[in-house]
Amino acid sequence: MQVSSQSVVTYLKSLQESIMADVQKRDGASVTRDEWSKEPAEKLQGYGVTQILEAGPVFERAGCGFSHVSGPNLPPSATQHRPELNGAPFEAMGVSLVFHPRNPYVPTVHMNVRMLIAKPLNAAPVVWFGGGMDLTPFYGFEEDAVHFHQTCQQSLKPFGADLYPRFKKWCDDYFYLKHRNEPRGVGGIFFDDFNELGPDKSFEMLQSVGDHFLAAYMPIVETRHKLPYGERERAHQLYRRGRYVEFNLVWDRGTHFGLQSGGRTESILLSMPPMVSWSYQTRPPMGSEEERLYKDFLIPKEWIS
Repeated sequence: MQVSSQSVVTYLKSLQESIMADVQKRDGASVTRDEWSKEPAEKLQGYGVTQILEAGPVFERAGCGFSHVSGPNLPPSATQHRPELNGAPFEAMGVSLVFHPRNPYVPTVHMNVRMLIAKPLNAAPVVWFGGGMDLTPFYGFEEDAVHFHQTCQQSLKPFGADLYPRFKKWCDDYFYLKHRNEPRGVGGIFFDDFNELGPDKSFEMLQSVGDHFLAAYMPIVETRHKLPYGERERAHQLYRRGRYVEFNLVWDRGTHFGLQSGGRTESILLSMPPMVSWSYQTRPPMGSEEERLYKDFLIPKEWIS
């Protein structure tokens, strides 16, 4: 492995700082910075930085966490496709964010980039990369979905024309609520257990994905965050946020990895929205914009040719 842990850590810290500086500039509210560490006596060792903005005029919650940890045993969530590494010592580092906007016309967004090194006994270390970004609108705007996917495609284009369609489908398949037979949103890109370009080139690809995040999401925020809305739109937003909570707690491998490995719960759950609601068998009115979200956006779809 030629990529060093330190080079990845340096990039990840810089990425977190640049993203949250942009968020604070756009929102105006203050960002709380919480540095934490895991002591050697704990199940997991390492440190991290959680940065979070709450109760702002643009974002109700915008959380972005960096972590660099190691542990004696890879949890089951990390070895679903690599059973031979089950229980091996590991080192993991990454940046993960979820932004919950205040205006219902602005979509929620998720992005993460990470590297994991498994260190099996009597064998060479095994390194892989993972991450991606996806968009979860409450009201559908085709131009927003197209822009987001085009930027995702651009982030991968230098590394192979086949990567975007592969990672787009991977995202559609992964961010899917199986218990509701429903996509979480309009997707984006997702990849895991990835090292087919070799460590150096795979890390370059990871950086490109991270570096394209602001260009993919913030123009949408600027276009939508001042649109007028009322109680109906707000109620729909809070109801749809419930789907986000369900996915993160029931299906998300990152959440499971953090909790199973003994990670810092408060930072792992920064992805939760500050306000959310559930109601029994809610059905949107026929012909409404709420119904259009289900019919035209929460379906498998090629957003760009």
